[in-house]
Amino acid sequence: MEFSHAIEQLTLNAEKIKGMVAELSDDQAKWKPDAKSWSVLETITHLHDEEIEDFRVRFDLLLHQPEADWPPIDPDGWVTSRNYNERSLADSLKGYLDERQKSLEWLHGLNEPNLEQGKEAPWGVMHAGDMLAAWVAHDLLHMRQLVELFYAYESEQLRPYTPRYAGEW
Repeated sequence: MEFSHAIEQLTLNAEKIKGMVAELSDDQAKWKPDAKSWSVLETITHLHDEEIEDFRVRFDLLLHQPEADWPPIDPDGWVTSRNYNERSLADSLKGYLDERQKSLEWLHGLNEPNLEQGKEAPWGVMHAGDMLAAWVAHDLLHMRQLVELFYAYESEQLRPYTPRYAGEW
């Protein structure tokens, strides 16, 4: 993996996410298709907290202190314990983008990081390169989640009509 490619993807992903959600209404940002699903706002706030407490921290630890224990995280629990859906989309998006920018600046400052550096994980060795790949993929997973939310929201708004003619979802 080219380190610069991963940085470029993290940069592009943040811009894509911003473009996907920046103009949403509060109602759409907080809407959920069901009680178990996350809203757009919850997804963006999750990305913000993951940027601060997960990927950047753990990538740094893998590179510089691979023997150190990782700080605990609770991404699913934070959605309710931190009241994600009661926040402002604009504030959460700005927070995410600001933190991503900090991550990008930090990543650009790394001098030829050893992506092979790693530690034992329950599933095998976790290399710094694996964490970086997961960071990029995490964005993509949540972009897919956002598109699914948009589809479900618009399907609901278009009732009693159906978008089925457009093709299989």
